[in-house]
Amino acid sequence: MLRIGLTGGIGAGKSTVSEILTAHGAVIIDADTIAREVVAPGEPLLHELAARFGPDVIAVDGGLDRAQLAAAAFVDEESTAALNALMHPAIRDRTAKHFADHSDAEVVVHDVPLLVENQMTPAYHLNLLVDVPAELRLERLMDARGMDRSDAEARIARQATDEQRYAVCDVVIDNAGPVDGTRERVARLVDDRILPFAANLADERRADRGPVELIDPAGANWPIQAQRIIAKLHHGLGERFDIDHIGSTAVPGMIAKDVIDLQLLVPDQDTARELAPRLAELGYPGHEGADNLGEDKTEPKRFHANADPGRAVNLHVRTQGSVGAHFAREFLRLLRSDEGEREGYAQLKRTLAHEHGGSGQSEAYAEAKEPHFLRLRRRLVPDSFV
Repeated sequence: MLRIGLTGGIGAGKSTVSEILTAHGAVIIDADTIAREVVAPGEPLLHELAARFGPDVIAVDGGLDRAQLAAAAFVDEESTAALNALMHPAIRDRTAKHFADHSDAEVVVHDVPLLVENQMTPAYHLNLLVDVPAELRLERLMDARGMDRSDAEARIARQATDEQRYAVCDVVIDNAGPVDGTRERVARLVDDRILPFAANLADERRADRGPVELIDPAGANWPIQAQRIIAKLHHGLGERFDIDHIGSTAVPGMIAKDVIDLQLLVPDQDTARELAPRLAELGYPGHEGADNLGEDKTEPKRFHANADPGRAVNLHVRTQGSVGAHFAREFLRLLRSDEGEREGYAQLKRTLAHEHGGSGQSEAYAEAKEPHFLRLRRRLVPDSFV
């Protein structure tokens, strides 16, 4: 199952995108609907709320009297904390049930207005942001929902900023124009990324890579993208493993292939093998690999890569204290601090990209860099050659 988080500021038209995704076969789990389900007449949570906040929070029809609950629960921090302690587990458990009920679905979209505010994005393979400028959202709230300007402005101000959403969401869907344009953009996203991602995930297959192409870093936000991926890996694996952004995309101003290189450190390669199925579930299938140390020496590692066709990632799973792990960090430190080495490596990459730039030439390109790495290994990790 490909798990997708869907969000957007109030007035952005998230429900429109949700309907389009439904038309393309996605299952939608709506957070607002679940929040209403758990306080419907007869639900156990109602009795727990009444026991804590008084019987007046239950309306005459047996459902929740939201105004009475708000009056009782928001009088002080202790009461608000008590409300959250009751509501959040009920919503969490009901959400988990909905996901379980659709466990055989190819694509499940969790529609959550406060996805960013509640720091939920690491839990999903892909996060979609329905994006509309704040001023247009304000106009929509006033025109379509009849809000006065001050109320609409206050609601927008209480939510995450655009910058906060951009930092943690993988895909931005422009919904500022006519709905037909949004429908076309979402259709392309489904065909080009979502469905291939879901298929690769089900088959534990890495996405195809295009030709070797070096990208000017001026418009790239590689460090932010790397942090998003690392957050997802930590969420899926726990916090016990160190995960670093390495390679050229971690060097400010460095030309690079549009591939995020990450290094995950484990106590031993048995642990790496144990993690392999979980990494595949998270979208990073892999296989046994090795680092070339020179002089006919190699060092075992696992190499995992992206199932998502929209974000190329190389994930090197190395043993803590290994030569490969030490070299990756020292090489990154060298490139960040030494302008001459940085420029020399950039020129080497341009030359090799010209020689090995065709489709399917990524491995040849990587192998052609090995003599350069061997020279630097002798300098940066000399003990490995004793």
